[in-house]
Amino acid sequence: MAADTHSPVMGLLYRLDGTRKRYFPGICVAATIGIAASFLSQHYGAPAMLMALLLGLAFNFLSHEPQCAPGLELSAKTVLRLGVAMLGLRITFGDVLTLGWQPMLMVCSAVVLTIGFGVVMARWLGFSKEFGTLTGGSVAICGASAAMAISSVLPQSEQAKRDTLFTVISVTTLSTLAMIFYPMISESLGLSDQEAGLFIGATIHDVAQVVGAGYSMSAEVGDLSTFVKLLRVAMLVPIVMTIGILIRRAASKKGEQSQGGSVAIPGFLIGFVVLFVLNSLSWIPQNIAQPLAGSSSWLLLTAIAALGVRTQLKDILSVGWKPVLLVVLETAFIALLVLAYLLLMG
Repeated sequence: MAADTHSPVMGLLYRLDGTRKRYFPGICVAATIGIAASFLSQHYGAPAMLMALLLGLAFNFLSHEPQCAPGLELSAKTVLRLGVAMLGLRITFGDVLTLGWQPMLMVCSAVVLTIGFGVVMARWLGFSKEFGTLTGGSVAICGASAAMAISSVLPQSEQAKRDTLFTVISVTTLSTLAMIFYPMISESLGLSDQEAGLFIGATIHDVAQVVGAGYSMSAEVGDLSTFVKLLRVAMLVPIVMTIGILIRRAASKKGEQSQGGSVAIPGFLIGFVVLFVLNSLSWIPQNIAQPLAGSSSWLLLTAIAALGVRTQLKDILSVGWKPVLLVVLETAFIALLVLAYLLLMG
């Protein structure tokens, strides 16, 4: 009996059971909050990401429970990275090529210029360039998902965690407002269906709000805006990799890193690229790819719920008006930039 107890198989089973007991309660809390947020979104039209955050904040007391803390940390980091990687299944090479080179140039330049604008404005308002990169990247690429991905390669601290949560809340709120008002702006400016699709897809922060705004106008606008938005999502990989490289090089110059100038590519970005390529080559059957692509939303909801649970509301309420002004200015910048491009192209 003693031999069986200490066999490699039994030892593995004991370790697995210990891992389950350590992480399951916190993961269960985050997943349950994510399910509740999804229910509210489907039945009341509220943004699922925002609901997950707010519900998570309401359950902040669970972050102090020893049984929940490890699983919540795993959900806020590992589950997040897995969700970002799964986003690679939402776009293919074909989607990108159907846009043509001019819209692709517009989208790419708008993303880069908005991030640069965010960094400059952040410094002007007295914030760090990392905060400007975080807010500018989330506005420029894909809202809450980009904020979570970018934050994972920035220097980690309690302030960084608060900045990430603020960014998620602010871009989700502004994205919801844009979903309501941007179709009205498109109609008042007399934009064609193609122009409206480009405008909505290139400016609204979150994928869900782009879909809502686009299809509220017409099927053609909805299809085009979704394609344009997914192109912005595809830029998540090179942008996050570039940010990670710059952060590591800056740290190495200050003597804060023993590896010198070496750069490690985050595993979730590699996963994004691999899934993107496999999906583009149709090497993943659609009956497998579609459920996996849909799972990215659930994984990101769980991660954001966990982040909300681990953050105190008073930390968010104490940010002041300047961070809000920064995100509003970045949102206005990318909208005006894309409109100017459309007017010149037209």
